[in-house]
Amino acid sequence: MVNGMASTKITITLDDDQVQQVRNLVNAGRAASVSGFVQHAVGVALDDVAGWGAMLAQALDESGGPMSVDERAWADKALGVPKPRKRAGAA
Repeated sequence: MVNGMASTKITITLDDDQVQQVRNLVNAGRAASVSGFVQHAVGVALDDVAGWGAMLAQALDESGGPMSVDERAWADKALGVPKPRKRAGAA
């Protein structure tokens, strides 16, 4: 348990170099544990995603709202986003 919150044990896959770097931080006393480091990293990533979402919402609000279909098509083309493939049997 962390801070009295329920927790779930999961398995993740990391590059060997990343695991060694985290273990080095733990051994140097710069992180409490591998699990603690990963929990912190996930928290930071989730906060980052939430922050970007809030900034995007504000930018959309200030610029006139969500992109139109034409604007989205232009942006996808400019960014090289492939067109979604139609599923078999879809009309």
